Amino acid sequence: MKRKLSILFAAIAWFAVLAQFYLMMENRRASVCETIIRFFSFFTILTNLLVAIYFTFILFKIKGRIPAILNKPGALTAITVYITTVGLVYQVILRHTWQPAGLQLIVDELLHTVMPVLVIIYWYLYENKSSATYRQIPMWLLYPLIYVTYILVRGSFSGFYPYPFVDAGNLGLSKVIINIVVLMALFVVLSAIYIRVGRAIKNK
Repeated sequence: MKRKLSILFAAIAWFAVLAQFYLMMENRRASVCETIIRFFSFFTILTNLLVAIYFTFILFKIKGRIPAILNKPGALTAITVYITTVGLVYQVILRHTWQPAGLQLIVDELLHTVMPVLVIIYWYLYENKSSATYRQIPMWLLYPLIYVTYILVRGSFSGFYPYPFVDAGNLGLSKVIINIVVLMALFVVLSAIYIRVGRAIKNK
């Protein structure tokens, strides 16, 4: 069953990411190079790509440094925290900001709704929940911290910010920093919740 779910979830994740790339290139308003850079500037894309890679490595049992990192204790919990954040932020903050249609609507729901739910299900079924500890949370924060640092630095000279709540050009740096602190707090809270719930499930 685990292999079948890995195949299905990997296929959905890769389809969603590649379809979004196609749509973004098809409707680009900047150069090809700039559009590619912008594509990989979205936390949603990077995190769904991480999910796709994770399921692919699990499926094919690929060996190497990156697979070893993804197989470390607590790695699946960290990935689940990241994709859960993608879903929550979209549903609460971003969903009302645009009205996608057609293929874009399908891809949008896959990236922000379907994949978060599927990863949570996979986490519930297969994560070794005793492997995740509260001491790992600071390490899990490195990914979102590196991400926000990158988009702020690049945005300062390119003028492109992937999300309105990190748009320092419109909001000002102080407001953006407050928003980032709130987001980091969300990561910490979600991490603690998953660890706590995981232990409760494990002890049943």
